[in-house]
Amino acid sequence: MSIKKSILIRVRISFLVVFLFSLAIVYRLATVQFVQGDKWRKLGDQLSLSVEKIPATRGNIYSDNGSLLATSLPYYKVAMDPMVATDELMNQKVDSLSILLSRFYKDQSRYQYKKKILDARKQKRQYLVLNRREIGYQEKKMMEDWPIFRKGQLRGGIIFEKVEKRKLPFSRLGYRTVGRVNDDNRGTVGLEYSFNRQLAGRDGKALYQKMVGGGQRPVFDGSEVAPVDGLDIETTLNVNLQDITEDALLNALTRHKADYGVAVLMEVSTGEIKAMSNLSRNNSGNYFETYNYAVGGNGSREPGSTFKLASMIALFEEKNIALSDTVHTGNGVYHFFDEVMKDHKPGGYGVLTVQEVFEKSSNIGTAKLISHHFNSNPQKFISYLNQMGLSQPLGFQMVGEGKPYIKTPSDSTWSGTTLPWMAHGYELKMTPLQTLTLFNAVANDGKMVQPIIVKSVRKADKIIEQFDTKVLNDKICSKSTLAKVRAMLEGVVSRGTAKNIFDSQYQIAGKTGTAKKVKHGKYVNQYYTSFAGYFPAAEPRYSCIVVIDNPKGYNIYGGDVAAPVFKDIVDKIAALEVDLHDFMTPSQQEFAGVFPVIRSGNHDDLKYLCNELGISNHSQAAVENWVQTKVSGQAVYWTPNEVQGQKVPDVRGMTLRDALFVLENLGIQVQSKGRGRVSTQSLLPGTKVNESTKIKLTLG
Repeated sequence: MSIKKSILIRVRISFLVVFLFSLAIVYRLATVQFVQGDKWRKLGDQLSLSVEKIPATRGNIYSDNGSLLATSLPYYKVAMDPMVATDELMNQKVDSLSILLSRFYKDQSRYQYKKKILDARKQKRQYLVLNRREIGYQEKKMMEDWPIFRKGQLRGGIIFEKVEKRKLPFSRLGYRTVGRVNDDNRGTVGLEYSFNRQLAGRDGKALYQKMVGGGQRPVFDGSEVAPVDGLDIETTLNVNLQDITEDALLNALTRHKADYGVAVLMEVSTGEIKAMSNLSRNNSGNYFETYNYAVGGNGSREPGSTFKLASMIALFEEKNIALSDTVHTGNGVYHFFDEVMKDHKPGGYGVLTVQEVFEKSSNIGTAKLISHHFNSNPQKFISYLNQMGLSQPLGFQMVGEGKPYIKTPSDSTWSGTTLPWMAHGYELKMTPLQTLTLFNAVANDGKMVQPIIVKSVRKADKIIEQFDTKVLNDKICSKSTLAKVRAMLEGVVSRGTAKNIFDSQYQIAGKTGTAKKVKHGKYVNQYYTSFAGYFPAAEPRYSCIVVIDNPKGYNIYGGDVAAPVFKDIVDKIAALEVDLHDFMTPSQQEFAGVFPVIRSGNHDDLKYLCNELGISNHSQAAVENWVQTKVSGQAVYWTPNEVQGQKVPDVRGMTLRDALFVLENLGIQVQSKGRGRVSTQSLLPGTKVNESTKIKLTLG
């Protein structure tokens, strides 16, 4: 073998040895890493470490004046690590701690609590639930100063596990509108759902160790991510107006045993929703807020005669028709092709002016007017509705707004009877809020504004997002049309289908609505009743819609069922906001100086005074002890002013002596200022009385 070949063989052997040695080292390192990894995995299993969520604190929901409508409050589960305290501390203080636990929870004796703690310590448990009842923040602070807990490391082993709960300070007031959250602290309905992104914040993360006996303890290793608390939202809702609206609606629903009801109150100039109530009847006959019929798709219905406002606007915009023009409505029955239309009055109305057609809510009169002027070009009628903005959603801030349905001549279901039926509110669908927005536009000098329920999103006092009034339509119609329809809306209340609510100290404008309901594709004798309007008519401040679905009994029309709810709301708002009207009616002002100041008081006393002065006085209805007065011609009429047990009475117009007698007999504490008769009272008539009720009276 040559030397050269021998050297080559040796080199190859050396390379092979080096390679095998390197392979052995790699194998060894891999084995060590595997063993170490397994060791750490086993250690992790022993420690039971896991990354857990740290919930963010949900933001608050406020009313328009800063009152809390929804907030998250901290509650705590109380547990203990019995192994933390030293033997000396445990022996000295366990009796005292057990006594305090027994007194606080009142579920076990001190001996039972002592045994529970010592047994857990003997078993070397690191987690002992002291009691499953959750405690509040002040109770937590108190417990932190108890024996054992106030000494030693880790506060003697006390463990407070924070649990946040959503609370509604005003209970179920505006419950469905404000909304709810689920167990994961996420909004499910209402404002809680619609603004969940802003309210929820962002959860954090941290490493937790599972302890012997159950429970977890955070491991602060610097890797934790702190939660970001949610933002607050400021709504337009007014607590007092919401209470007034809900109470009026509930009373009517209970009286008429209706399926559900809606009431929405809006500020005319801004579109701010001041109250929104939706109450549905359950199988037990009680009413709760389960669905937002004012906004949602299930509340989109054939509106009935309230839609005649839109029809009349289209009519006046198309033709120069005077309110005094006439139309023959016949005997109350009229055929449009093969369909029969009827008016509510048996025998019909005969010849009516255009204004009377609207005031009396003649279906035939409205349908004949619209058919006569638009039958050759029905799309023109639809175009007017589109121009008003009735065919598009409002873009309301709450999720789930129902889409309006306005049929067009191109639809497959359009027929010769569609136009006359649309004219009085059938074969189309709108939500109550969409209907209200049209009436609000009329009250707002023709400017249609978008309804708004949230004004801002805030972080403390800093505004993150602001929502201002948005104009949807600068001018829904001409000034001349606006003047005509406003006159007709006022006439509905003074002379028409809602004249039963005219007996008020301020003027209301509005329109009644009564539509048959559809079941299984056919109209049945069940009714969807409504009243939409605004007040005061001359200078509107609020608009409002009331819907009562399927009222039972003899009175089933909008004027009988829904309109009185509207008036009840208006009456209470007027009592709350005294600048809306003078408390003396126009007739009282007219005869001021002729009659003595007689407004309210004891019937026998006032009657005696009138008789002594030779003033004619009469009762319009049966009266008892307390009355209010109205002047008609040269006579005074007495109207009952009921004083109901456990409810704040109306003492406006009374002398201070009479007011004190009435109020103090009910146990109400009275403060007064001024001289003369009571001009304002701080509590609304009808407010429930309790042992701590106080009222302030202003005299003048």
